Amino acid sequence: MRVGTLYIVVPCYNEEDALPHSAPVLQAQLLSMIQSGKVLESSRVLFVNDGSKDATWKVIQDLHTKNPEVFSGLNLSRNRGHQNALIAGLLSIKDHADLTISIDADLQDDVSAMDEMVDLYNQGIDIVYGVRNQRDSDSFFKRFTAQSFYKMMKTLGAETIYNHADYRLMSQRALAGLADFKEVNLFLRGLVPLIGFSHAMVSYGRHERVAGKSKYPLKKMLSFALDGITSLSIKPIRMISMLGALVFLLSILATAYVLIRHFTGATVAGWSSLLLSTWAIGGLVLMSLGVIGEYIAKIYLETKARPRFIIESMLDSPDASQQSSTDG
Repeated sequence: MRVGTLYIVVPCYNEEDALPHSAPVLQAQLLSMIQSGKVLESSRVLFVNDGSKDATWKVIQDLHTKNPEVFSGLNLSRNRGHQNALIAGLLSIKDHADLTISIDADLQDDVSAMDEMVDLYNQGIDIVYGVRNQRDSDSFFKRFTAQSFYKMMKTLGAETIYNHADYRLMSQRALAGLADFKEVNLFLRGLVPLIGFSHAMVSYGRHERVAGKSKYPLKKMLSFALDGITSLSIKPIRMISMLGALVFLLSILATAYVLIRHFTGATVAGWSSLLLSTWAIGGLVLMSLGVIGEYIAKIYLETKARPRFIIESMLDSPDASQQSSTDG
């Protein structure tokens, strides 16, 4: 059995209303695991402020001031998005934490599932995925689009865990493996399975937000899905190539048909069919260029190698660098 220092990493964007509710819940869960001997006393909660426009960082500072042995804070220089904020928190403590659990500040993910996650870690598992056991609380539209997304990702060759978001446990060596992925375009739900190592799943029921509003409206969800697909799979480009070959074959057949009609003296009626085919081919070309453009844009960003995040300041207790793990 191995017992180590746990960091619960919580990315935050405009969560001033949620943190006063979620912080005590996370603290109680952490202390419970410490008292039961599942994690070391040096364990803590790390809030990552992702360039919030409200008083989120002030709330984090107050939490740290009142209880520096439990709450730590990381303040990014500007808003970088959920995935970058999450990896900023994970990488900033990868040398101090023996295991990490990432969870959103709204606590829709059930914190009690952490007990089972840590039990599995103590048994030697490196990655534990939190998986929703149902979607009854979602609207029909959200449930349908989410399920369609996971199925589409699987069809396109991207390895993801069905009904898993970013609620997961990672051991220190799994986190070190994640640090070796240097790409700027992040989709952690697809990157983490690529690390390998032993893994398991824990199912849980999802709750309503403790406070505040969702930071993922439809527009952001669609953008997130597109990033996930184009970051992990090249199948869309291959599908375009196959579609282009099919259209080219059909154009040859159509050309042969038109020539036969021409030389037999038959008239070809209608500009409408020509117009419709022109629109169809034009739309196909534009769609194809758009998909290829997505990949070119990602190549552009990767070659620039811009930093995924910049840390402005960090709040931690003086003994944070003295943490250790116990194997046995």
